[in-house]
Amino acid sequence: MKEVVSLRVNGETYTLALEPNVTLQEVLREHLGLTGTKKGCDGGECGACTVLMDGMTVNSCLVLAMATRGKEITTIEGLARGGHLHPLQKAFHELGAIQCGYCSPGMILSAKALLDRNPNPSRMEIQRAISGNLCRCTGYVKIIEAIEATAFSIREAAREG
Repeated sequence: MKEVVSLRVNGETYTLALEPNVTLQEVLREHLGLTGTKKGCDGGECGACTVLMDGMTVNSCLVLAMATRGKEITTIEGLARGGHLHPLQKAFHELGAIQCGYCSPGMILSAKALLDRNPNPSRMEIQRAISGNLCRCTGYVKIIEAIEATAFSIREAAREG
């Protein structure tokens, strides 16, 4: 039996009639067309479906859509503003941290959550923050470098004003 639920995703409110067992991942991809949230393992192991819920990373394949009432969901599509990439998206692109791109949305959102709470993370803190996101292409070096470069640029921008 379907139930009406309002979801707040990337600053927009959506009201949908959903079965109670529908996951957030399914709603994002199938109902809202936000395909940046990838479908990987469906078991919370790979991190391809990572999104932010109230600023914290969650595996959207493990979260029921009904459990997101009153929460703000941010997907990779919600990071770019006014036609401009988020600094993390830009750094991943410019520094070659994206190869096949499948893990990139979840990886970038995990990095965003880290930098939002700690703008000056150590390499170990970066590694820990992205440890739930598997990448089969890059070996993580360029990903970590892109996160470090973004952290540096955010700190520099804050210093300048």
